[in-house]
Amino acid sequence: METNSATMDVIRLEGPCEIDEMRVSQLPVPQVREGWMRVRVEAFGINESESHSRRGLSDPDFTYPRVLGIEGVGVVDEVAPGSVFQPGQQVAFMMGGLGREYDGSYARYTLIPERIAIPFTSDLDWATIGAIPEMTQTAYGSLVHAMRARSGDTVLVRGGTSTVGLMAVRLGVRMGMTVIATTRRESARPVLNEAGAAHVVIDDGRIEGKVRALAPGGVDAALELVGIPVLGDTLRCVRPGGMVSFTGSLTDVWSMKDFSPFGLIPSTVGLTVYHGQAWDLLASVLQEVLDAVKAGEMSVPIARVFHGLEQVPDAHRALDSHAVPGKNVVVLG
Repeated sequence: METNSATMDVIRLEGPCEIDEMRVSQLPVPQVREGWMRVRVEAFGINESESHSRRGLSDPDFTYPRVLGIEGVGVVDEVAPGSVFQPGQQVAFMMGGLGREYDGSYARYTLIPERIAIPFTSDLDWATIGAIPEMTQTAYGSLVHAMRARSGDTVLVRGGTSTVGLMAVRLGVRMGMTVIATTRRESARPVLNEAGAAHVVIDDGRIEGKVRALAPGGVDAALELVGIPVLGDTLRCVRPGGMVSFTGSLTDVWSMKDFSPFGLIPSTVGLTVYHGQAWDLLASVLQEVLDAVKAGEMSVPIARVFHGLEQVPDAHRALDSHAVPGKNVVVLG
């Protein structure tokens, strides 16, 4: 397509703003350069980090003005000479500075470094595809790379009704693990049962006794998504030699004022973090998930689907409300 003078719709923030201040505007369609390719965006998920960025709460790597969006799916539109990708190819893309250090997916077209693109082939609808990449990457990376969980293990997912939590339950079950998942609300129990959790624990801030009743020797590994206030309690749910991955913080508490390793961490229990990148998710794993969804072997936790950039503010309201478990997705087209 001719793009020298073409423009496109985007949502770009000039600085911290309220949801009602998010507006569709115009920017030039980006031009490809070596190592980068242009993607026609078909859908993207809405993430907590984008809510933080909108409110001016992001890490120092985030700069304004910025088109938000740390993930997306779409079709390769144009590539630079020598690219391993081809126009028309379906790709997912995420992380690696997207929507933080350079413009992201809240746009009709976006320019991305090839290293954050994951090719796939699927005839699923774009809303379903758009819900999958980031939460799959984070859940898979946490389970496999951080927690070192394997088939036959019993794992705890604390914060099970979050998007990453719901996908971690599904992936863990698919990989042959017994999953114990937590929620603060009794009404969410069916959601976790449907995802495949063998046991659902109602989280009142102290779950060690409840988890130990189900796994007397302790679980083999735990995924911490609630955050610092309950981290010590989560660590005490794990057997000696097991591993806890601090991957998210639904409480928005990211640091500990007084950290006492001997007081917090049980002897020989491991504590790590996971904040991986797109390249941690193999194309074969993403393809397997897409194929499993297509075959009806796995479901995708979608909260709501929104259509067009004009509905991005509504999608952010839905994210902030936490009213419906699952991923909020925006579809373009």
